[in-house]
Amino acid sequence: MIAPATTVGAVQLTVADLVRSLTYYTESIGLDVLGFGDGEASLGAGGHELVHLVEEPGARPADGYTGLFHFALLVPERRDLAGWMQHAISDRVQLTGASDHFVSEALYLRDPDHHGIEIYADRPRRLWEGQADRIGTWPLDVDDLLATNTEPARALPERTRMGHVHLRVADVEESVRFYRDVVGFDLIAQLGDQAAFLSAGGYHHHLGANTWESRGAAPAPTGTARLTHFTIVVPDDDERDRIAAAVGGELRDPSGNEFVLET
Repeated sequence: MIAPATTVGAVQLTVADLVRSLTYYTESIGLDVLGFGDGEASLGAGGHELVHLVEEPGARPADGYTGLFHFALLVPERRDLAGWMQHAISDRVQLTGASDHFVSEALYLRDPDHHGIEIYADRPRRLWEGQADRIGTWPLDVDDLLATNTEPARALPERTRMGHVHLRVADVEESVRFYRDVVGFDLIAQLGDQAAFLSAGGYHHHLGANTWESRGAAPAPTGTARLTHFTIVVPDDDERDRIAAAVGGELRDPSGNEFVLET
């Protein structure tokens, strides 16, 4: 079993036009630029990197391949999600979805390269502890959410962090065998051969995996705007070494999704 304190961290993505992406992530999403140069940029909140962009001029969207389904930015409080949604309304930021997942409430977007983004707030853990397998998708009560915000529209708060990473995979069962039986995450819920949700420490999910757009697909090739890697954050060097040994030193899942281990 993986260490209960394990979480996920920054994702690294390739993009077709770095300036275009920086404009989107700062103005539409509300991340801060932490570093910029040599065709790369680091963005985050509160000084912590959440997204690293690498320019690959002319890259096309990586539709139909394994890779990133979405990365999910977790805000500290429900009112923070309401404040961000008010920002999206006032600045006309295009959303692709808004959902109630029982364990959380979430808003969805796609960046200019079609990378999926979720911005969400967890419901208090006491409300779903031991029931995370009830995770599902229902319409979000937008009016009720917005009613919690009495302050001006605002971007992401400093305490925003990476809550989970949802992957497109070629085979769900194969992915479960890897992330549960080899890496050590707990399987929280599984929707047959369509999707699975895994976590550490009883969280509803740190990793998602689905085949909705990628069943039997190959990894996204060079020339596409793709996930280069995501980060699994472990509490100490011993846990990092354990996972590295368990996967045989190759930090890549059966669908070709790469990850790095950080402490």
